[in-house]
Amino acid sequence: MGIVPLERALQLAADVDLDLVEVAPMARPPVCKLMDFGKFKYESALKAREARRNQQQTVIKEMKLRPKIDPHDYETKKGHVVRFLKAGDKVKVTIMFRGREQSRPELGYRLLRRLESEITELGYVEAAPKQDGRNMIMVLAPHRAVKASAVAATASRGAGRERPAEESAAPAVGETPAGETAAAGETGTTADTGGQ
Repeated sequence: MGIVPLERALQLAADVDLDLVEVAPMARPPVCKLMDFGKFKYESALKAREARRNQQQTVIKEMKLRPKIDPHDYETKKGHVVRFLKAGDKVKVTIMFRGREQSRPELGYRLLRRLESEITELGYVEAAPKQDGRNMIMVLAPHRAVKASAVAATASRGAGRERPAEESAAPAVGETPAGETAAAGETGTTADTGGQ
């Protein structure tokens, strides 16, 4: 419409039974639109809710190791890291040094590089190994494809749980309802062994 005086804009809004809504107050001149304000608020609330639902919460799991770790313990910890990455979570791997181990940081570096090479198909190194006091830290993140499949799996599990309460409470064919089972137990039809 172009630049219109305020009185004329208000008159136009009243003529078509709409509201005059200021969309960009900081612009010079301020930008206004003719619209149904209630509908605008409702749609913006829907968009905000949808944006919150689609927003991904980043979870960082932590796995602590020692430089002289037993092979079986290493495999167990690696299994946890793999599980976390498959779930779409980031993993902070910490190597804890004690005593004289602090003078040999290459042991921790070698261990972190070994872990990195064994999980390359699931994730990548987001933060390279670095010494932080007594600890050496590396952050692993899942590849986009792994993360997308984890999100899809979570969504499908969530959809499967949404069943009406009547369906889950109904007994299966051939089963007796819960109330009748309790009544049968009260009549004394079962034998008690007396804890022998």
